[in-house]
Amino acid sequence: MDEKEQRIVAARLALRDRFKARAARTPSRADARPLGSGPPNRHGMPKLPVGQSVTTKWPVLDLGRHPEVPRERWRLTVDGAVEEPVTLAWADLLALPQVEDVSDFHCVTGWSQMDLRFGGVRLADLLALARPQEGASHLMLHGYDGYSTNVALEEALEDDVLVAHTVNGAPLPVEHGGPARVVTPRLYAWKGAKWVNRVEVMKGDRPGYWEERGYSDTARPWRDDRYR
Repeated sequence: MDEKEQRIVAARLALRDRFKARAARTPSRADARPLGSGPPNRHGMPKLPVGQSVTTKWPVLDLGRHPEVPRERWRLTVDGAVEEPVTLAWADLLALPQVEDVSDFHCVTGWSQMDLRFGGVRLADLLALARPQEGASHLMLHGYDGYSTNVALEEALEDDVLVAHTVNGAPLPVEHGGPARVVTPRLYAWKGAKWVNRVEVMKGDRPGYWEERGYSDTARPWRDDRYR
């Protein structure tokens, strides 16, 4: 691990320590009676959340717009309630510590695709670079297609929340949010913005696109937490 990676890891751990108590209370860590079936998954929850069925396909659900963003023009900004706003080009994203994580993908419409191997950068590392201010509590994730969705900071700091640019060893397809999207394995998948181009750190919460239309703010699959 080089000096830059050491600094990023140290900043990530310090940021997580600020949200340690809140993270410990989230249902993906502290739900005594999760709703679902099957053997325990990677986090001790039932493998299949309640109301879900397994598919071997990966359906395409979005706002009907598939922006094609060349990598040389792609940018991702982390701003809002931060000490040091950051804007990354594609080369900057690839220069950050890269990780692979195998996770499941749960759509609010009732299907789950299991054991997808995502590659990318931890969202926690990007947040650590920007240094959320005291009082920051939520994110709004924005996409090139105009989509937005809100996520509590303690959920966004989990190790398996990635800005993903590959899936199963191949570049993320445009229809699934390529060149890069956010994946949120412990929440329903609408909480991970496709074609992500901005991470807005907020003091307080506000609804995103689907939340304004009656979907849950918290989106926890093992509590059947689909709608308000």
